Amino acid sequence: MPPGLQQPLARLRAAHQARARSGTFDTEIPGVRVFWTDTSAARTPMIYEPGIVIIAGGHKTVYLGRTRFGYDPNHYLIVSVPLPLECETHASPSDPLLGLFIAIDWTLLHELVALVCGGLAPQRPQAAGLPRGLAPVALDAEMIATTGRLLHALDSPLESQVLGRALVRELHYRALLGPHGPALCALTQHQDADARIARALARIHRDYAKALSVESLAAEAHMGASTFHRAFKQITGETPLRYLKRIRLDRARALIAAQGVRASVAATRVGYQSASQFSREFKRHFRVSPAEVRHATASVAGPVPDDSRP
Repeated sequence: MPPGLQQPLARLRAAHQARARSGTFDTEIPGVRVFWTDTSAARTPMIYEPGIVIIAGGHKTVYLGRTRFGYDPNHYLIVSVPLPLECETHASPSDPLLGLFIAIDWTLLHELVALVCGGLAPQRPQAAGLPRGLAPVALDAEMIATTGRLLHALDSPLESQVLGRALVRELHYRALLGPHGPALCALTQHQDADARIARALARIHRDYAKALSVESLAAEAHMGASTFHRAFKQITGETPLRYLKRIRLDRARALIAAQGVRASVAATRVGYQSASQFSREFKRHFRVSPAEVRHATASVAGPVPDDSRP
């Protein structure tokens, strides 16, 4: 594992009095979150938000369709668009998974792209089966050093306030210099297909409960339906309609877990017309029924604790 990263992450967890076996909390630096788990977890569907994920200890296996890859303390994960994935966690009390999530700051990214992207090498082909919106990247010495300084700053509210944004900016810079840099640059170019798909993804996340069609999303992106469909799958690994379904199901699970609503209510709120179809697709996707999630919520007299995402 990268020297110097596990101890400060463990110290941050201890300072937060995070005694639960798994969880997450926001730090003093906006967009930076610590997560941890002492237990392994079976393959579970979840949504990865755009960000940089760095872990110390343990490891994760990620599934996207038939494609499988891992990331561990020697590799960070960069996610440039929201992606529905399935994730398996490998951790134990003696080897806990401790991690740092840094949300992509689009304002910072645009500033850096103007300075950096003209000199980047052309985008490299993705590993077989991986979409353009996702990449595991070897953790090099520069990224380790920057992360170490960020963790050190998190020990002090004053240093977090004074140095935090500059360190987050440096992490974005390091990511731009890496193999996924050209893909990040493409997202900021408004006429690029990647940027058009990113805007379509934002529309889906904002209006998932509305009636959305491939044709309407393609028209808004100023692309033909077949071109849009192909570009969407290249970036997310999913077809537009399957992506929309997974977002709806994820939002529904959050509603049921947080508020204890019935399946029929959750189905309507996320855009399903048929409660029975919703329940079938929910159980097929999460391997538990909406009622089981609701009963789990009731049994702890409150919301089901969040998993240690990412």
